[in-house]
Amino acid sequence: MVPAQPGRVIAMVTGAGRMVLAGWAHARGDYELRRATAGPSAPLDMALRRRPRLRLCSRLPDFFLLLLFRGCLIEAVNLKSSNRNPVVQEFESVELSCIITDSQTNDPRIEWKKIQDDQTTYVFFDNNIQGDLAGRAELLGKTSLKIWNVTRKDSALYRCEVVARNDRKEIDEIVIELTVQVKPVTPVCRVPKAVPVGKMATLHCQESEGYPRPHYSWYRNDVPLPTDSRANPRFRNSSFILNSETGTLVFSAVHKEDSGQYYCIASNDAGSARCEEQEMEVYDLNIGGIIGGVLVVLAVLALITLGICCAYRRGYFINNKQDGESYKSPGKPDGVNYIRTDEEGDFRHKSSFVI
Repeated sequence: MVPAQPGRVIAMVTGAGRMVLAGWAHARGDYELRRATAGPSAPLDMALRRRPRLRLCSRLPDFFLLLLFRGCLIEAVNLKSSNRNPVVQEFESVELSCIITDSQTNDPRIEWKKIQDDQTTYVFFDNNIQGDLAGRAELLGKTSLKIWNVTRKDSALYRCEVVARNDRKEIDEIVIELTVQVKPVTPVCRVPKAVPVGKMATLHCQESEGYPRPHYSWYRNDVPLPTDSRANPRFRNSSFILNSETGTLVFSAVHKEDSGQYYCIASNDAGSARCEEQEMEVYDLNIGGIIGGVLVVLAVLALITLGICCAYRRGYFINNKQDGESYKSPGKPDGVNYIRTDEEGDFRHKSSFVI
């Protein structure tokens, strides 16, 4: 038997590949042992420092210790991903990375599952693509998943699961969150056509398709407007506040300088879209004209009233009683009733008085 040679490092992995027992063989048959922790997917990384030596089985043959340590070297399946939070724009392709770093199983079982709205469905099962990804996804290498023509409905959590029967720790999984960005569509803008000076005006801009939710910016005559007119000396004659989250532009009191062509742009990380220009006119109130108009209306009403009074005094609205009473229906002679019978075919009379 040959004793352990000085400087030889001996390592033992225990449990699920996490607890490591490392030894250093010294010249006199002594072994210095130290326990360390190794990560589930990282290589063995530990520092061996010379400590007071522990005399442990100094006469045991070297090959016996090697056999003992080798019996504990049972690897556990471990996974890692190059990108756990991939972000992709709609209609592009994306790879969901799932890589086996440690395993002694040559043909492990691979499964992919999709978690969305508290529901879990299969994506890859029994060596086939399942569900709505059928026909536009495939397995890359052993475990990674590639998706073509992604849509907004593909935004979800995806879980890669590996079962390695020959490993002491047979199962490992990794979760990947996929985010699909959607470019905004043309926003709907509402701009008042005409507003009197000093009155309040509100402009609206809304877009509902983009993801993440877009931010809004307003332009007047191709000049971007700040969120607060008071913060920019260029707009000191205006009084407005822009909410970039809701897309509303509110003027507390419009001025003549606020007249112009307005449009809105909705933008996010995937792109931007704008609405058509719309004109807002700010006009002055003509107080003199308003007073003059009121006076004209009052004068017309006075003339109409005077005409009606004159016509009444001249008798145009008085009925002629004599003309109304000049015609009377012919009366019936007293005491005689005219009765027509079917046999006679004509009228006959009889007396209605009894003497």
